[in-house]
Amino acid sequence: MSYELIAIMMFSAMLLMLLTGQRVFGAIGFVAGLSSLMLWGEGGSELPFSAAMKLMKWYPLLTLPMFIYMGYVLSESKLADDLYKMFHVWSGRLRGGLAVGTIGLMVVISAMNGLSVAGMAIGATIALPELLRRGYDKIMVTGVIQAGSTLGILVPPSVVLVLYGMIARQPVTDLWLAGVFPGLMMAALFIVYIVVRCWIQPHMGPALTEEERNVGWGEKFRLLRAGILPFFIFFSMTGLFLMGYTSLVESSAVGALAATVAALVKGRLTWPVMKTVMEKTLGVSCMFMWIILAALAFGAVFDGLGAVKAIEGFFLDRLGLSPWEVLIMMQLSYLLMGMFLDDTAMLVIVAPLYIPLVKALGFDLIWYGVLYTITCQIAYMTPPFGYNLFLMRAMAPPEVSLADIYRSIWPFVLVMIAGLVLVMAIPQIALWLPHYYKGV
Repeated sequence: MSYELIAIMMFSAMLLMLLTGQRVFGAIGFVAGLSSLMLWGEGGSELPFSAAMKLMKWYPLLTLPMFIYMGYVLSESKLADDLYKMFHVWSGRLRGGLAVGTIGLMVVISAMNGLSVAGMAIGATIALPELLRRGYDKIMVTGVIQAGSTLGILVPPSVVLVLYGMIARQPVTDLWLAGVFPGLMMAALFIVYIVVRCWIQPHMGPALTEEERNVGWGEKFRLLRAGILPFFIFFSMTGLFLMGYTSLVESSAVGALAATVAALVKGRLTWPVMKTVMEKTLGVSCMFMWIILAALAFGAVFDGLGAVKAIEGFFLDRLGLSPWEVLIMMQLSYLLMGMFLDDTAMLVIVAPLYIPLVKALGFDLIWYGVLYTITCQIAYMTPPFGYNLFLMRAMAPPEVSLADIYRSIWPFVLVMIAGLVLVMAIPQIALWLPHYYKGV
């Protein structure tokens, strides 16, 4: 049996197990272990053990529970309430100003936690009821919150980029820096869409009334101080890291400590909050570890087969595709998989194939990590199984139906696709900052 056929059978078996409802890490790890035993006999049993040891020796893995903990502390202790009031007062004169402020809130939250779920929880519980109460179109603002929350996986400290860096063996520092400008660009594209849409259709996002605008400068500056605490958390973590005072792991510990202290100072670090934070952090961290373990085992089998070289030859030699055409096909496959799988599952399933193939085609793996993450943003919002669609359905008020949620995402999906095309066409959007930081 040819190695190409073995590789196809491995992927088919894995997808079949996923369709039966098995857990992602269980399906991938089982196929990897069984394939290893069938290919190399008893010696193949060392492969999962070797992958586990490799995982345990990965010192940067300690960053994952730290960032996840920080995100849940910020979410569960409701530190974003004052921050949203600040955006509310300062942007309310503009048509669609509160929606623009919501995107600003999401950027700040993303810069503090690196998780999509935290931004979604804050947006759905704080921003959405306020936007609906002030007469904003429910379909538009539902899309605003879903799109804005996806910035958490692109703006540093992105947990998804940390995971990609571990699997692709790329520096997390470079990946974080590469995500800065694409993340801000995506937020700017969202804001442009909101402003233009509300300028054409004023009823979609009415400005504040004259009475509501008459907020004294003292109150405005008092609310402006709400931004100091998030800036402190962000600087204590990312700033110290980029200046070379802390390592990546130390930076994540500083961020977790800063978030804890901030919640304590605000008087919101109660026992029920800490209990919820610890339970969620433990659950998500363990899930990530099992998935990385399965990915390493699956990737080791693929490397042993030489399947990457075979697939590279198939695309370039037999089909005669150019490297760019292969890359576009890969991104389209991500968009298709994103309709059925979450970001972690997509990365684990195709990482053994795509990452070596991207390198063989001559593309930058840091740049590709940003492309993958933007594609994950789109996948979070595409039916039928977009992760954010289910989160919004669980958190939205009764007047927002599932049909409204599905209708709300399409303009923002198109904006994200435009952003993806821009980063593909102009790689320096992602690569300039990491090159500048390293003095390249």
